[in-house]
Amino acid sequence: MQTNPVLVESAVVFSVVMCVHMAVWNQHSWCCVALVIQAFYVQHKWDRLLRNGNAVFQWRLSANSGIVPAVMVMPLLGVALREKCAASGNVYFERFSMVVTVTGMMLALFLSLLALGITRPVPTNTCVIAGVASSAILYTVKQTLTVSEVIEVLEVLLIFVYLSLIVLYLLPRCFTPGEALLIVGGISFIVNQLIKRSLNMAEVKGEPVHYFLPVVVVGSLLLGVFFALLFCFMESETWVSSLFFHMMTAVLGLGILMPWLSLLIRRHPIMWLLDFVTLNDKRLCLLGYWVLLATLATLVVLHQNYQRQSGSKKHQASTVVRKYFHLIVVATFVPGLVYDRQLLHVASVGCLGAFLLLEYVRYFRIRPLGQLLRQLLTLFLDERDSGPLILTHIYLLLGMSLPIWLFPGPCAPKGILPGAGGLVPYAGVLAVGVGDTVASVFGSSMGEIRWPGTKKTVEGTATSVFAQIIAVAIFLIFDPTINLNSTYSWIVGSITIVAMLEAYTSQIDNLLLPLYLFILLLL
Repeated sequence: MQTNPVLVESAVVFSVVMCVHMAVWNQHSWCCVALVIQAFYVQHKWDRLLRNGNAVFQWRLSANSGIVPAVMVMPLLGVALREKCAASGNVYFERFSMVVTVTGMMLALFLSLLALGITRPVPTNTCVIAGVASSAILYTVKQTLTVSEVIEVLEVLLIFVYLSLIVLYLLPRCFTPGEALLIVGGISFIVNQLIKRSLNMAEVKGEPVHYFLPVVVVGSLLLGVFFALLFCFMESETWVSSLFFHMMTAVLGLGILMPWLSLLIRRHPIMWLLDFVTLNDKRLCLLGYWVLLATLATLVVLHQNYQRQSGSKKHQASTVVRKYFHLIVVATFVPGLVYDRQLLHVASVGCLGAFLLLEYVRYFRIRPLGQLLRQLLTLFLDERDSGPLILTHIYLLLGMSLPIWLFPGPCAPKGILPGAGGLVPYAGVLAVGVGDTVASVFGSSMGEIRWPGTKKTVEGTATSVFAQIIAVAIFLIFDPTINLNSTYSWIVGSITIVAMLEAYTSQIDNLLLPLYLFILLLL
C-alpha cells in the first residue's frame, strides 16, 4: 500500500505538538492538541476542494493545502515564547506571547470555517470536530485574556480578512491555503502591532532596531497594493509610469516611512543608522565582507545568464546551482551571528526591503531594470514559483532571518538563552542553509532509496541530519555564548524531526523548517 505523504507530514507536525505539550503544561498547549486534530480533518476537505477546482481563490499548484503544518506555527510559537518569558519573570512579554498564541488559533479557526462553509456536501463529522475544538479554544480565551487583549486579537483577524481578499485576488497561484495563512497572518499581526505602538507613543520602548522590520513590511505592503491597483487601469511599462513609480516610492519612503520611524525611535533614522553602522571597525569589516558576497552572488547570476545566451534559450539553473545561494547566505549569516547580531538584524531587514522593491520593479516591468530583472530571475524558477511573483529568494532570506527577528531577547538572561536555546538564532542556518542544502544536493546526486510517496531520498535526509550536527559542533567552537549543557539528545531529536518534515512537506520549506526548529530549540 502506497504511503500518503500528507498523513506522514501531519504525523510529524503532531509529534512536534506533543513535544511542546510535554515540555509546556498549560491550557494553551491542550488547545494546540485540539487545534491540530481539527486541522487534520479540515485539511482533507481543502485538498478535495483543490483537486476538484472548487476553491474560492486560485492556489499554488502541485502542492496540498498545507493546513496542518501552517496553522500550528503561530500557536506553538506563542506557547514556547510564553514559557521563556514566564521563567524570566517578564510579565509584559508573557502576556504578549499569549496574544500571539490565541491570534494564531483564531486565524486557524477562521480558515477552517471558510473551508467548511464552501464544502459541498457539508461534512458533518468534520464540522462536529471543528466545533468541539473551537468551543474549547474560545472557552480558554475567555479564561486567559483580558478584554483589551481580545480586542487586539479581533483587530488582527479583521486585518487578515481584508488583506487576504486583496492579496489572493491580486496574486493568484502564489500561495497554498496554509502558506497564505502563515504569510498574510504574520503581516496582519505586524501591521496591528505597528498601529498599536504608533497610537501609544508614550508606551513605545525597546531597541530601535526592532522598529525597522514593521515599518519596512508596512511600507512594502502599501507600495505593492497601491501600484497593483493603479496598474490595473494604466500601462506600467512606459517611461511615464516608471517615473511615477520611482517618484511615489520616494514620497512614501522619505515623506511617510522616514518620519514615522523617527517618531518611534525618537531620532532621525539616517543619522541613527550612520552612527549604528560606524560604531566600531568590526561592523565596517562585516559590511565590506557582505558586499563582497553580494558581488559574488551577482556574478553567479550573470554567469548563468551568459550560459543561457550562448546555449539553449530554455536553459534553467540546476538544483546544485540554486544551492550555491544557500551557501552564500550561510557565509553571510554565520559571521553576523557570531560577531554582531544587531547589525545582522538591521542588514537582513534592509535586504528584505530591497528584495521586495526589486520584485515590484520586475513584476510591473518598471524601467530601466524591470525587463532585465525578469530575464535574470526566470533562470532560477522552480515549481513553487507558479504565480506572477518570484518569491524563492525572498523565502530564503525570511527563513534565515526569522529566528533572528523572533529571538526573545527581553526574556533571555543577558540576551543569551541557556541550553539548546543558545542555538535558537542559528535555526535558519541549520534548517535551511545547512540541512535543506545538503539534503537536496546529496539526495539528487547519490540518493537511491526514496521515502514512500515522495521524491525525497533517505540518503538525503540522513546526510542532512549529520551535516546539521557537524554545524552545531562548529558553532560551539566559534561562538562562546553557546552552552548546550546536557541538551544534546533534544537537539538531535529536534533536527531529526524537522528533517523528516522537510522530506514530506510540499509547502515552502524555507519558511516552515526554520520556524519549527526555532520552536523546538526554544523549549
